[in-house]
Amino acid sequence: MLKIGVLSDTHGFVNDKIYTFFADCDELWHAGDIGPGVLDTLRQFKPVVAVYGNVDDWSVRTILPETQLFRREGLKILMTHIGGYPGHYERRLYPVFENERPDIFVAGHSHILRVMYDKGFNMLHINPGAAGRQGFQKVSTLVRFTIDGKPKDLEIMEMDR
Repeated sequence: MLKIGVLSDTHGFVNDKIYTFFADCDELWHAGDIGPGVLDTLRQFKPVVAVYGNVDDWSVRTILPETQLFRREGLKILMTHIGGYPGHYERRLYPVFENERPDIFVAGHSHILRVMYDKGFNMLHINPGAAGRQGFQKVSTLVRFTIDGKPKDLEIMEMDR
């Protein structure tokens, strides 16, 4: 059993509430637009799996991939920054979904919190919204959940920007 914290779009800002909400998490997944210094800060706190986003500079892009495909507790996870959501995915992802059949798909970019089950691809889609202060969102959001044979016990935190 693993407890996972999911965030995206920090844009160089780490809200102190992240440390409390993710305190019991075994690992953090960051879906891009990390910003300067955030990756190092989060890695001092917890192990991090991350991808770069469209606004990340070369200091981030040289150490992180655009897309991550990995396994946790027997589940296959696909993560990228610009991915879309069920029925509106980025075109480049359809062959990956069909060939890899991920159980969980994590994307960021939209700054809109969305957790949806995609029946067509038989996977859970998670967009944690934006954890930073930049963007149009009225609140910043974080997601955490447990993997215990399947994703369960998903929780959301809203924070003032």
